[in-house]
Amino acid sequence: MGKKLRIGWFTFTCCEDSSIIFVEMMNQHYFEWKKLLDFRHCKMLKSKNVLDELDVAFVEGAISSDRDKLKLLEIRGKTKYLVAIGSCACTGGISAQRNTFPEHLKAKIEPVLRKWDLYRDVLRLDQVVTVDDRVDGCPMMEQKFLQVLDKYLVEFGVKKAGAGLPGEKSG
Repeated sequence: MGKKLRIGWFTFTCCEDSSIIFVEMMNQHYFEWKKLLDFRHCKMLKSKNVLDELDVAFVEGAISSDRDKLKLLEIRGKTKYLVAIGSCACTGGISAQRNTFPEHLKAKIEPVLRKWDLYRDVLRLDQVVTVDDRVDGCPMMEQKFLQVLDKYLVEFGVKKAGAGLPGEKSG
């Protein structure tokens, strides 16, 4: 068996639409990708996950609590590259909608935030850690995801440059 790209997929505060798109892409490209990707951590695909040395961590969602922040810092510490997936990860997206609430609405939701130990303002990933790449969209843009995945497959020597995007149909 050849070299594989060690990846993790992680989800924080969001609607998880990019995860759904990723699973749909797996339905289409499973047989090719299983030769290229080592899913070290991907709870939507596996029940037994490890968070050890990753080549690339794909992270969906925004950060809304200390628990999320600590987990994101752990992920960043165990991966060579971190890719923000979807609008919430890249821009705060819809998850950060409460950041723009007028003060009277912020006061109204304060008891809920305290009950669940949530931040008053939701953070995009780059407000917490270094983000190496972004795949924006709600849900993520599939073609951009394929381009980013291809970039790292080439960089880590899993495939040769110019061999086509993973999952791309030839002809």
